[in-house]
Amino acid sequence: MRQQSIKTLMYGASALAFAFSPALAESPTYKNTTDIPANVVTPDRTETRIGTLEFVDGVPTPATSQALWDHLDFSRAVEAMIMTTPAASLAGFRKGLRQFGPDNETMMYWHGRLDSKGLLLTGNTTVIYGFMWIDLKDGPMIMETPPDVLGIIDNAWFHYLTDFGNAGPDKGKGGKYLLVPPGYEGELPEGYIVRRSETYGHWLAVRGFMTDFEADPVVDNMKSHFRLYPMGEDPKEVNWVDVALKELNTLHAQDATFFEEVNEIVQEEPNAAQSAEMLGLLRAIGIEKGKPFAPDERMQKILAEAAAVGTAAQRSIIWANRDDNRIIWPDSKSWERGFAGGSYEFLNDSISLINSRVRFHFYATGITPAMVKPPIGAGSQYVIGLRDAEGDPLDGAKTYRVHVPPNVPARRFWDITVYDNMTRSMLQVDSPYPAVTSIDKAVVQNDDGSWDVYFGPERPDGADNWIQTIPGKGWNMLWRIYGPEQAWYDGEWQPGEVEEVSE
Repeated sequence: MRQQSIKTLMYGASALAFAFSPALAESPTYKNTTDIPANVVTPDRTETRIGTLEFVDGVPTPATSQALWDHLDFSRAVEAMIMTTPAASLAGFRKGLRQFGPDNETMMYWHGRLDSKGLLLTGNTTVIYGFMWIDLKDGPMIMETPPDVLGIIDNAWFHYLTDFGNAGPDKGKGGKYLLVPPGYEGELPEGYIVRRSETYGHWLAVRGFMTDFEADPVVDNMKSHFRLYPMGEDPKEVNWVDVALKELNTLHAQDATFFEEVNEIVQEEPNAAQSAEMLGLLRAIGIEKGKPFAPDERMQKILAEAAAVGTAAQRSIIWANRDDNRIIWPDSKSWERGFAGGSYEFLNDSISLINSRVRFHFYATGITPAMVKPPIGAGSQYVIGLRDAEGDPLDGAKTYRVHVPPNVPARRFWDITVYDNMTRSMLQVDSPYPAVTSIDKAVVQNDDGSWDVYFGPERPDGADNWIQTIPGKGWNMLWRIYGPEQAWYDGEWQPGEVEEVSE
């Protein structure tokens, strides 16, 4: 009888009125009673952003506990989306690659300039691109690489494994790499550049440089030198699939299916490849290695809402960023650092720069130290143009101009490419190549060695260098500089602001 009355006191409707009555404000005292500081006491009733929280002497009511679990599941799902976008990004890219052939055997490439038909995060139109998925689950693989390329391999969690080519240990001469899976303890042959990985799956990207947009010599160089084959077997060519002007999607999801993409990586890769804290966050929302991901109806609703909020958060981190490390030129409202934070691991003083990592991986792809500060005259640097000179988002109905001063400190070339704010892929306009680059013979240089680049729905009178935009659609751009010279790092040179042009 006493147990039943206690339960009624704690959880019954009448009990709440009793619990909050003034009669309970004064508690009896005993020999060992002490004063309890007010800041360690949980009030019986608290108003919060998730509603009214109610307790009986510190014990939450069932309704309060349910509200808190809903909130925890939701907030953890939002944070999980923000933290694991790199993995989902690669899962989405891998799905796109597998349309054209199996892992380890298929190199998806563009025989010529990358075009806007495919959905691909922030690619550019000036180099020959090749992508493939490498899987080491059956053991070490040997990779032979071409000379004079820029190549990256990142693991399944989008952590950097190695460069190859101009910014890699082969120094652009071509090399033989031995890719070793996690836990492998067998003997390895000598004479290779060895890279031990924490994951089985890997994303490979390779870029070759054209002269006058002539693709054949670059593609021939890549095809004749690139090989991928199991250790102990004879060299083997891969199947090169030309996807130029073909529709394809390599983007990750932004709805609840995002969590299914992350679950793929969790199930396939060793737990040791990711932090215990990150895996614990995923486990809290039902994603755990060796167990089915099967959210119930309540959790499905929470995950759907979390995906919407998580996407909104990532877009806010891009377009309403509040971190100072994004600033490259203090007087600029148009341009921001591409690799904010100055670390390919997004670390500063052993602290994770979460917003910088989120910003990069939602917007772009490919992790390498060569994107942060490559050797002088090698690699590449990226600057994002998100706003005009007044700090406003770029409007597809307006006309803008960017002045590119002379003596650009680029050993190779510079490039401006325009992207759709929604897809972060190239803007799909009349030209499949929404870009202006210094290696294009059609690009007109001013008498003083500078350039003027225009953006708008119609070509302005007298504008030689013009990139089309779409009324009603927002856009952004990347300034790329290949082979940056010392003047770039010294801040002695910068592109002009994105100035609106009056009609």
